[in-house]
Amino acid sequence: MSEIIAEVRLPTQELRDDLPFFTERLGMRLDMIYPADDPQVAVVSGHGLRLRIERDATEPPGTIRLLADDPDAVAGGARELTAPNGTRIEVAEKNPPLVLPPTQHSFVVRRLADQAPWIVGRAGMQYRDLIPDRLGGSIIASHIRIPDGGPVPDMVHYHKVGFQLIYCYRGWVDVLYEDQGGPRRLTPGDCFIQPPEIRHRVLEASDGIEVIEIGVPALHITEIDHDMQLPTAQVRPDREWQGQKFVHNRAADAVWQPHRLPGFIARDTTIADNTQGVAGVQVLRRGAGKTDWAAHDADIHFTFVLEGTMRLEGEGRDPFDLTAGDAFVIPPGYRTRYADPSPDIELLEVTLPGQVEVRT
Repeated sequence: MSEIIAEVRLPTQELRDDLPFFTERLGMRLDMIYPADDPQVAVVSGHGLRLRIERDATEPPGTIRLLADDPDAVAGGARELTAPNGTRIEVAEKNPPLVLPPTQHSFVVRRLADQAPWIVGRAGMQYRDLIPDRLGGSIIASHIRIPDGGPVPDMVHYHKVGFQLIYCYRGWVDVLYEDQGGPRRLTPGDCFIQPPEIRHRVLEASDGIEVIEIGVPALHITEIDHDMQLPTAQVRPDREWQGQKFVHNRAADAVWQPHRLPGFIARDTTIADNTQGVAGVQVLRRGAGKTDWAAHDADIHFTFVLEGTMRLEGEGRDPFDLTAGDAFVIPPGYRTRYADPSPDIELLEVTLPGQVEVRT
């Protein structure tokens, strides 16, 4: 295939005014200018961009964003500039630090019967929002499904997050992960923790696959890695990404122990240990004894009802009768009780941080 060059055209009224701005102020290179006796078009390039600046072009001036490792070294440290032709220039950090907004605590109940809309998202997957207010942007919890299975049109990508969990609710899905060998199959009850910026690609899913995905913060960036090929040649199961290790926890290997809530047992997914306490993930089932009122000290306490039924009681609120597919968030210090849990009750509990104290 012959080489193709792309240009972005910008208007100008006076080329002599714009050229010094783009070449001297922004450090771009002049590649072409014509006609010689009365220049009307100039082409400049730099920073991965090629611009055609054309006298009396009909397009609006537009905005150019320059992303730099050291923004202070660009354009004399200015963060916003305007070219003589009206084009706005924004200078920003190429890799800004992840900002975790403070949690705006609230008591949230999201029921499947309320018929919240399913939104078509990335790679054709359908998303149902489980925390509508997202606690002020501190967390997003999604119920994700792919009705028709088969190969997934995904690319190698990564997420700039503080914490991310994928829990398989129904069906199965195959995923490749950086430095973790060949495809890994997630089946019902299994979960992955995807450390910050680990490269991965979804390969194939069964019909009716459903997963629960947790992301912190709610608004985070997904970037495509066009250079990495998966699987990688090396296998490094103990590698850390920003202090977190990849976890593939299998339901088949579960060990059940008493949970901190009376009347329940739990399976620890080892995520608290492998994130250095950033988050904890447990699956709860009915245990021996009565349930009781309790309050926790976690910043975020999210629960999804996987199976069974229960009545969620909260101080000063009417009780909520919950069933499979429902979700809720309990703010710290707020007393609740999981009343009348059915024998087959199963709950997915996610807390940040991973270590939580409960007061009954």
